[in-house]
Amino acid sequence: QVQLVESGGGLVQPGGSLRLSCATSGSIFSFNAMGWYRQAPGNERELVADINSGGNTNYADSVKGRFTISRDNAKNTVYLQMNSLKPEDTAVYYCYFSRVLWYWGQGTQVTVSS
Repeated sequence: QVQLVESGGGLVQPGGSLRLSCATSGSIFSFNAMGWYRQAPGNERELVADINSGGNTNYADSVKGRFTISRDNAKNTVYLQMNSLKPEDTAVYYCYFSRVLWYWGQGTQVTVSS
C-alpha cells in the first residue's frame, strides 16, 4: 500500500512564500508522474503542476513564473515551491503519484491572507 505524507501548508501574507513537500513510501522511480492539485471552496480540483519520470514539468497558467515543482529521488519526495503568493492561491493542496493507479496525499491547507 502506497502512502503519501504531505507537509508545509499554512497561513502566509500576500507576496509570501511556502514550500510544500510530499513523501511517498514507495520508490519514486516506480511512478510515471507526480504533482499537485488544489481545491478551493466551491471550486473543482485543478491541476497546479506536475513532473514526469523524464523530469518534464507542466504548470497551470495561473502559477507559471511563481511556482516551481521539483523532486528529490533520494528522499522519494516531490516539492512545490510557491512564491509571490496571492489570495486566490488559497486552497487545499493535494499531491499525487501515479503509475497505473493514482495515489493521493491527505491534503494540506494553504491560506494567503493579510
